[in-house]
Amino acid sequence: MALSILSNIPSLEAQNQLAITNANLQSTLFQLSSGSKINSGADDPAGLSIANGLQANISALTQSAQNVTDGVGMLQTADGALSQVTTLLNRAVALATEAGNSGLTAAQQTALNNEYSSITNEINQIGTNTTYNSSAVFTGAPLSVFLSDGSTVDQHSASGPTISVNMPSLSATSIGLGNFASGTFTLTAQPVAGTNVVIGATTYQFVAALTGAPDEVLISGAAGSTGITDTLQNLEAAVNGGAGAGVVYGTGTTANASAQVTAVSGGSATVQSLTAGAGAVGPPETGNSIVATTTSTGVWTNPTGVAGTLTGGSGNAIDLSTAQDAQSALVAIEGAISTVAADRGAVGAGINQMNAGLNVMNNTSQNLSSSLSGIQDADVGQVVANMSKYQVLEQTGIAALAQANTQEQAVLKLLQ
Repeated sequence: MALSILSNIPSLEAQNQLAITNANLQSTLFQLSSGSKINSGADDPAGLSIANGLQANISALTQSAQNVTDGVGMLQTADGALSQVTTLLNRAVALATEAGNSGLTAAQQTALNNEYSSITNEINQIGTNTTYNSSAVFTGAPLSVFLSDGSTVDQHSASGPTISVNMPSLSATSIGLGNFASGTFTLTAQPVAGTNVVIGATTYQFVAALTGAPDEVLISGAAGSTGITDTLQNLEAAVNGGAGAGVVYGTGTTANASAQVTAVSGGSATVQSLTAGAGAVGPPETGNSIVATTTSTGVWTNPTGVAGTLTGGSGNAIDLSTAQDAQSALVAIEGAISTVAADRGAVGAGINQMNAGLNVMNNTSQNLSSSLSGIQDADVGQVVANMSKYQVLEQTGIAALAQANTQEQAVLKLLQ
């Protein structure tokens, strides 16, 4: 090898290796201080992309779990309120049983009836005032809990991961402690699009396609009696403001203040007043005077195109004012207990469904976190070993660089 003083190749090689060692040592120190082996896109581009995607999944699942927790909280609030209603109804059974005895004085009968009235009033108060996070609980509409793993799939589609639980409505009337006016709408053929039916003070318009206007009722496209039944069910949802109204059946989700549709069977819909009283002509109606009219003649047998009045109720709530009334009320109270028990069962099933979904999301989040850890987390033991290695290499590299520089000075001995 020729002696040269213009190019110190060993020194250049030592400098190059020392620079590489310093870069590796710096990266190792970054990993040790951050706990992550990916501190920039250059460290592991593919791994960084996967890690970011997993982090988004975990964030979405964590929030979804919180959504489920909130949903369970609302259902538990409803269950607690219904439990109290059951306690009140059990007391009402005792009152009705006592009031059915003919050996009571008028004052005693009145006292029992007054206590029963306070029970029905309390049930109405529970139904109206029970809230969760400032939202009414007993809406009669579905409680939907949205779940997501952060994917790009349209989670708002019908197949999206949404847990839906129908929340019951709660009032003395809705659980059967009422004897209000009722009537039957009978539809023999599909109404013409653009025609109306008026129930109480609210006008419902039948349409072939929803336009977004309030209180629309979609005419079913199904043939024959099936289509007629579907249309009446659409009307039921719009009147009651319950499940489906505003999504499938129509756009009006506000319940009718005067009446509710209690049942749809074939081509008939049963409508019941929501208000007690002797009844007054025209809105606001009470008791026996729910007025129903329609502009679509020829397809309704009741009403027949003109105003019709719902009848069949006393206009007063069930009471214990007489022994005979109390005995009749006992049957209604027992039915109310069964209704509330069914509502509690539905709420309980919803709680179990949400808890099952919560368990799935927690397990999924745990597995994703494990995968993320394998990609992103630094192996501290390995990093410490690498740091020791690079520190030794740095020291030996500096020593080698010093030796390379010393070799250049050997040329001077030739000049002595």
